[in-house]
Amino acid sequence: MSEDVIQRLFATIESRKGADPETSYTAKLLAGGSKKIGKKIGEEAAEVVIAALSEGPDALTRESADLIYHLMALWAANGITPDDVMNELARREGVSGIAEKASRKK
Repeated sequence: MSEDVIQRLFATIESRKGADPETSYTAKLLAGGSKKIGKKIGEEAAEVVIAALSEGPDALTRESADLIYHLMALWAANGITPDDVMNELARREGVSGIAEKASRKK
């Protein structure tokens, strides 16, 4: 079920490309490009941390959903799909985080 929600949300985000920014928050976000979306992700990430530290699980859930939505908008703006990210996670599965990071330094 969760994967279906991700795919449906991403399809909705993709469908907003070129839509009227006056009538769609997603279209407005995408029109601002990676810089605008990246700034918003920074704000949302800070809200996730605040929720985790002082607001409890319900707030953390809501803020996490906001962060994931904005991250998906950034993917869409850069031609990345949820499948691309899931494939990368699958590639890393079973690999030590230390080893994976070391492999990037090549």
